[in-house]
Formats: sequence, C-alpha cells, structure tokens
Amino acid sequence: MAMPRKIKVTFDDAFPYGAYAVSAVTEVRDFDRSTKDRAVFATDEETGLPIWSVDVIDGDPDARKADRTVSIKILSKVQPVLPAPSPGSPFTQVVFEGMTATPYVAETGNGRARLAWSFRATEVRAPRNSAAANKPAA
Repeated sequence: MAMPRKIKVTFDDAFPYGAYAVSAVTEVRDFDRSTKDRAVFATDEETGLPIWSVDVIDGDPDARKADRTVSIKILSKVQPVLPAPSPGSPFTQVVFEGMTATPYVAETGNGRARLAWSFRATEVRAPRNSAAANKPAA
C-alpha cells in the first residue's frame, strides 16, 4: 500500500479547538527562483495555483508552545480574504476547507528531530456559527 504524500484531513481533525488568524494573508515567495531585484512567487506543483500563507494560533489549550502558531498555505487564483474579526477580539476565527497535511521531520536545534506537519487548504472562511457569519447582508 502506498501512502500519499499529502494526507486529506478535515479542519476539525487538525484544529478541534478552532484556529485564529494572527497575520495577514501574503503571497509565498519562491526563494529559489527569486533574485535580489526580482521577486518570484510560489505556485503549487500539481495545480499551478499561487500559494498564499496565513499564520494561525491553534485554539488547543494543551498545544505545546512550539506547535501553537502554524502557517497555513492556501492555494488560490486570487488573494484570499480573511473574515472580519469578532467584535472585541484581537484575533480572527477562521476555518479552512480542502485541507491536506504533509508530515516532515523538523530539526529542533538541540540535536533532536521531531515530527511536524505542513498544512495546505483551498479556502479560508468564517466559522458557520460565528456572529459575523450570521450577520444579515446589507
């Protein structure tokens, strides 16, 4: 049996306590093809879509400090737009659709390695039960 390199996961599998965006969505730079004078942005090998990135905090209260903030890559033809933050909150609660997880070995700097995950998604949106999602359209 051959395991796929990218494993399909649901948002609830990856973030059972939710996720909160703590950065803007930015285009991922392709450092191998970029030069000092010319930025080249990364595209997905399989789809050819541009790759965008947003940093999120995992809502799991038991998450290790090293695992609390995660960058999620979003494959999208246009720059994804984050939902509005909840009133009174400095963070924006988000949900990702079309997620995959790719395992890799991360060096920790102390001579030990640990298993880590790279997450990709095809969409970012507000949770369906959030106040912003339930607000009537103007």
